[in-house]
Amino acid sequence: MRSTPISHLNHPRQSGFSLVELLTVIAIISVLMTVAVVGLNGMAGGKGVSTAVSTSEAVFEEARSLAVGRRTNAAVLVSVQDPDNRDTYLRRMVVAYKEIDPLTNEQKGDWVLASRGATLPDKVYYSAKLSKRNHQTGSGSVERISLSGVKRDYIGEYYIYQFNSEGICTTPGASFVVGMGTLPIGDKNPVVSASSKRDFGGFVIWRNGSTSIFRDPSQILTTGDIKKF
Repeated sequence: MRSTPISHLNHPRQSGFSLVELLTVIAIISVLMTVAVVGLNGMAGGKGVSTAVSTSEAVFEEARSLAVGRRTNAAVLVSVQDPDNRDTYLRRMVVAYKEIDPLTNEQKGDWVLASRGATLPDKVYYSAKLSKRNHQTGSGSVERISLSGVKRDYIGEYYIYQFNSEGICTTPGASFVVGMGTLPIGDKNPVVSASSKRDFGGFVIWRNGSTSIFRDPSQILTTGDIKKF
């Protein structure tokens, strides 16, 4: 019998990826991960702004209801106390009202806090630059007041939106705008991050206290290239 040499036997071909193929796959995965991270950051930012708008609307409704219920002036106050305090600066919102003197039935001068208020989500700030006293004309700055006679943590400067005893907004047509960004140390204006250039939201407050939410950034931004707000 004739035997076949071992060297002549057919061996199965070993398959595998070349170095170039492996590097190509790694590059594709890296690109996909980058796109996913950017997308998730955008979703997180949008969710933060949406939550901020909903929370703010609830605070405004609380102030209006308080004004009607107590038959006195009530207000929504946005803190600008301390730029170095990332927990409160342009993020803390409180409701305050004027007490009525039982003898004269007149409003007292100082504001009284009605509650501890609310805080905007992380990295979401009130925009003093984009919020206007008259949104339709894009003119006028929202009024500021100095709050005193309250707990120490709440003493300081605030932007104010006010309702009278009938629940009527004293600055109808004023806008309330929030945006996603960061606040550099020593800076008083939040900076728009590269991943959220147009991530803003808000609403206009009308005479009867109702609000109209901005559905598109173009209703808020006068320019597409805004760096600070």
